[in-house]
Amino acid sequence: MSSFVRSPKQLGSLIQQSRKMRGWSQTDLAQRAGLRQEMVSKIEAGQPGSRVASIFDLLAALDLEMTLAPRTKSSAADIEDIF
Repeated sequence: MSSFVRSPKQLGSLIQQSRKMRGWSQTDLAQRAGLRQEMVSKIEAGQPGSRVASIFDLLAALDLEMTLAPRTKSSAADIEDIF
């Protein structure tokens, strides 16, 4: 799974998709990441105020990593997805 992420909402959606592909509940993921289920819910919803460390804990539990790259040109549809 490789996707461009430009907003907390997009990142949360990708985390949620990855969790569901594994057949895990939010509680399952939270236990594997050493977090509370409420934090998983908050991150998956793209709510502001999530600690970067918590996001990396979730990515590690899902065996995912984050790669940074220069921003590509966006279409109008891409910009709408951010908001």
